[in-house]
Amino acid sequence: MLFVLSGSPAMCQQNLKSNLKKKFQCVFEGIAKAGNPTPLNQIYTELYITEGGTGEVNDEHEIRQIETASRKPDRPERTIRQEDIFKPLPGRDEPIRTVMTKGVAGIGKTVLTQKFTLDWAEDKANQHIHFTFPFTFRELNVLKEKKLSLVELVHHFFTETKEAGICRFEEFQVVFIFDGLDEYRLPLDFHNTEILTDVTESTSVNVLLTNLIRGKLLPSARLWITTRPAAANQIPPECVDMVTEVRGFTEPQREQYFKKRSRDEVKASKIISHIKTSRSLHIMCHIPVFCWITATVLEDVLKTREGGELPKTLTELYIHFLVVQSKLKNIKYDGGSETDPHWSPETRKMIESLGKLAFEQLQKGNLIFYESDLTECGIDIRAASVYSGVFTQIFIEERGLYQDKVFCFVHLSVQEFLAALHVHLTFINSGVNLLSEKKSTSQKANRRKNVSTETDFYQSAVDKALQSPNGHLDLFLRFLLGLSQQTNQTLLRGLLTQTGSGSETNQETIQYIKKRIEEASSAEKSINLFHCLNELNDHSLVEEIQQSLRSGRLSTDRLSPAQWSALVFILLSSEKDLDVFDLKKYSASEEALLRLLPVIKASNKAL
Repeated sequence: MLFVLSGSPAMCQQNLKSNLKKKFQCVFEGIAKAGNPTPLNQIYTELYITEGGTGEVNDEHEIRQIETASRKPDRPERTIRQEDIFKPLPGRDEPIRTVMTKGVAGIGKTVLTQKFTLDWAEDKANQHIHFTFPFTFRELNVLKEKKLSLVELVHHFFTETKEAGICRFEEFQVVFIFDGLDEYRLPLDFHNTEILTDVTESTSVNVLLTNLIRGKLLPSARLWITTRPAAANQIPPECVDMVTEVRGFTEPQREQYFKKRSRDEVKASKIISHIKTSRSLHIMCHIPVFCWITATVLEDVLKTREGGELPKTLTELYIHFLVVQSKLKNIKYDGGSETDPHWSPETRKMIESLGKLAFEQLQKGNLIFYESDLTECGIDIRAASVYSGVFTQIFIEERGLYQDKVFCFVHLSVQEFLAALHVHLTFINSGVNLLSEKKSTSQKANRRKNVSTETDFYQSAVDKALQSPNGHLDLFLRFLLGLSQQTNQTLLRGLLTQTGSGSETNQETIQYIKKRIEEASSAEKSINLFHCLNELNDHSLVEEIQQSLRSGRLSTDRLSPAQWSALVFILLSSEKDLDVFDLKKYSASEEALLRLLPVIKASNKAL
């Protein structure tokens, strides 16, 4: 039922819409070049949002979750458009009060809430809603010491409501959006927090949020909460009416994104066909932010190296990304030209500081940092503001409400790359292996870079990553091994001393990884190790099995554990969606069933 506002509330609604339009009609993609934002409506590409997503918490490394999602064919799950997020499901009449939307970092949750708000503000959708109030948990962190009532909280962020003298919201249709629960640094306690029902009573933000979500405070309001999967369990399931999941881009949506972004058909199709040749890039491009990083790099490489090799491994792509950003910085801030070396002493210092921050915070599981986190890493707060102004597409600064600053990397994978770079640089420069916390050999011996210490360094990294039950160091390990390659070190010439792991070290590391694949308790555990071999440019295990598959000579009763893992890796990597998987083609034995379980799980139907 729609009742139209009049008088002061109507004016307030108009002002709110007009201010939200100004705020959200442009996005800074990954924080675009200052003064050159992208119109949201122009670049917005429909995302794949499904109903469901389980209530249980998934704390696997998000890259693993993306790989699983990328293998799921676009199943006949109920997909949801962002404007219909509060619509009851077919066959369910009860209204939906609270929706929780889950999705990994960079998948597009924030842009989704911005698009919902913009469509409402531009009168394109959900006109039965009188007021939409978008909050981010980042902003709310800054209020941790404050005492406010719900009305004061709304007045504080949306001054139009205060000017209109609106002090009660019960008679209006109101939507509260809370974006980024995983970034909230205060614990929400649903068991011991006192009950609050009065919207004018002052208390802490924590108590306000808990009671809003419980439905004790302003039960007539609707709530939309977004979060990364690992934090979803902070809210009891009985407080949530519907869980949705953002799956990122499907294949057609991905292609549409590159075409919209590039506006040059030829360039876009070059980028699309290149991504299909690299399994690592192909999987990661489910994530909009990764598509943006990939496009940034490939557009630059296509422009500057006509006919040159395009980056194929993840490490190569991220090195190019760092180089592109450093080039921009030189031209924009240091008055340099395109051809100058891009690693000036200042740039080097910046990257070293950001790498230290990335590594130390990655170990603590932090993706956003406050001033105190920076000081702990020895980064001056003024310097951090300069870094974020310079590396606008790597390191972001946001203003909290009371001018407190909040910093983060543009995406978790960028943080992991810089963390790996920091660990690599520390080892090369001082012989200290940050992963084992003890000095590997005397400085003197280290200058000779004795082979065994370097081998130990990479082997200890493999071991440490495999010890993590949820794969939190999977991507970090891929980057660290990738940085040992001569070709990648050449790309970073001037930033790091080239050691180009001797072929002996390289071979020892490859053999060690193969040994660990052989010992792996499950094929899932070994999938990341195949990606690691990929970063080290070793494809022998996979090629051996592929050859047997092609010639029809694959005899599964004689496969070693490593060969089984390679077979699983190939089947899961195949471009074709695993709609129907015919197990009998491989073997009917119980061992085959157990070994091929990940493939069976990923397919729609197994025969």
